[in-house]
Order: sequence, then C-alpha cells, then structure tokens
Amino acid sequence: MTDSAVLHIKGRVLAGPDDVREDLWVVGGRVTFTRPAGSREIDTIEGWALPGLVDAHCHVGLDAHGAVDEATSEKQALTDREAGTLLIRDAGSPADTRWIDDREDLPRIIRAGRHIARTRRYIRNYAHEIEPEDLVAYVAQEARRGDGWVKLVGDWIDRETGDLSSCWPPGAVAAAIAEAHRLGARVTAHCFAEESLAPLVEAGIDCIEHATGLTEETIPLFAERGVAIVPTLVNIATFPQLAAGGERKYPRWADHMRRLHERRYDTVRAAYDAGVPVYVGTDAGGALAHGLVAQEVAELVKAGIPPLEALSATAWGAREWLGRPGLTEGASADLVVYEADPREDVRVLGTPRRVVLRGKVVS
Repeated sequence: MTDSAVLHIKGRVLAGPDDVREDLWVVGGRVTFTRPAGSREIDTIEGWALPGLVDAHCHVGLDAHGAVDEATSEKQALTDREAGTLLIRDAGSPADTRWIDDREDLPRIIRAGRHIARTRRYIRNYAHEIEPEDLVAYVAQEARRGDGWVKLVGDWIDRETGDLSSCWPPGAVAAAIAEAHRLGARVTAHCFAEESLAPLVEAGIDCIEHATGLTEETIPLFAERGVAIVPTLVNIATFPQLAAGGERKYPRWADHMRRLHERRYDTVRAAYDAGVPVYVGTDAGGALAHGLVAQEVAELVKAGIPPLEALSATAWGAREWLGRPGLTEGASADLVVYEADPREDVRVLGTPRRVVLRGKVVS
C-alpha cells in the first residue's frame, strides 16, 4: 500500500457501542466515513473494526528489576501493538521513553512520569522514594514530566506491622493532589489495602489502580466522587503466588493478600454495579508480560461486567476518559480488525486480523 492509497475497512465498523457503520476509509492516515472521490488505489480489509485498544495500566521501559534499555522497551511496545493495544497509559516508569513518540509504528503513550513512593515502601529501583514533606515537590516535578498524569504508591507492606498500610498522611497527599490539579495533571495511586482508599478519595484523587480493598463502605464514596478504578485482574491473579513467597516472613500480609484475591471478582462487580467507572489495565512491564489486554477484558466479563461495557473499558469509554479520539471523522486511523463480532464473544480480541496504526497496516 503506497502513501497515496486508500484503505477501505468493510463489514462492521464499531465506531461506538451503538454506532455501527458498514464502511470506513483511511485517506492520508485519517478516518473518513465518506467514500473518497476519484480513481485511487484502494486496499480493502473486511471484518469487525474497533478503535485501537487501550491498556490504561501498563509500564513500557520497566521490568521486574527496574528500567530497561531501548531495545527491550521497543519489544514491549511491539508486543502490545501486536495484541491490538494502540494507546497506553504508562502508569509509572523510571525509563525515558520519549523516543517512542517519534516512531510511527509504535503505540501512543500517555505517561505518568515515575512512581512516587514512601522510602523503602515499594519495589526497588522503580520509584522516587521520599518522605511526606517532599511529596508536593515531587508531584509537581512528575506532573511537568508526564502527559497529564502522576502516579503515587498509596499503600505497601509495612515491615513493622507485617501487613499492608497507607504510605501518606492525609494532609500531605491532599496538598500534593491539589498541586497536581493546579498544574493540569490527574493523579492515580497504587492501592491494594482497604484503609488507604477513603483518605485518597477525600483528598481529590482521580483514579485508583488495583482497588482490591474496596468495600461496601468505600464503593459509594468512589461512585459519588466519580473516581475511576483500573482493577488489573490479570495481575491480581498472582496474589496467591506472592502470598506463598512471603508467608514465612509476613504471615499477616500473606493472609490479607489471599483474602483480597478471593473476593476480587465480587469487588469489581460491586463497584461496577454502583456506577464506579472501570477501565482495562494489565500492569504489564513489571513481572507481567505485555500483550495481555484481551485476557484482562475477559477477566472483567468473568467478574460480571457485561461484555459491551468490558469492551468500552478498553475502547470507546477508555479513549474518552483519556481524552483521545476513537473512530471519528478526521481522527488518526488507529484501529483493529477482527474476523468476528467482539461484542458477541470478547475472546475474539485475542486474535486480531489486522492492526492499523496512523493509517498504516502494521500487523
């Protein structure tokens, strides 16, 4: 396909949950629903088209030990692209991945800068590890470095108590979130435990990652404030293994992690039923492999979220939440084509037929 060619997507174009078109054309890398006039070279792809999928919790440039080199980062991004993920909210990375923005063949990334954690209260080599008096300054720094998001570590294991506990006093986190908002950035936080959630929401946080500690007391607060969650259920599936590895040294923590795991589906379904916004994220790039977006959508369905809503959590709804266009007139042609209707069976997402990024077929 030459640069002057027209790409014709024919079949069913899912421009929205209830907006199904029969045709879409790509002209000059952009979407149009009007057939271009004149005689041109036209390549046709048939199938069911979705906007490029969103992984709203992913880490490009990171592995289990910290920052990785550019070759490894490239491989991670390509793996996500092959899975149909064309928009990533990078939820914290110590690596500088700005060079990816110059690559037209790699997914678009919305960065949250580097994690901000309490001293010795997170995975080594991942975060800025600081004390509360420095939180506002570091949040301001990462707000300026990121693409409209800042990532906090809201709770982690406390070695003195042997269990999960909050990392930040309410006053410090409220001041930090206010500073991020002043600078035009939204704030999200890693949270497993119950006790860390209400203070963060009351401080004005915009999103919580994992959110395994949600209860019938805190779910209404999330719904009232419109605070989103990204459950990362493919990551939560690892909790029993983590618990087994740390049980001898931290038995209270291990038991807590198992209980959070056991109720994970009930937690997500209760949040969804209450009206809490839920989005797809895999937590790829730490200990987890990239390219798991289809599995995460299937996990949301297993938790009881209707298939169309689970699709929206990685497609139309996720893009709207992140302020990025989907399949709209004049938008960049970032889309994935499947052989069957993903609304009927979300497992279809696991086998993309074609991936189109910036108007070019890349897979």
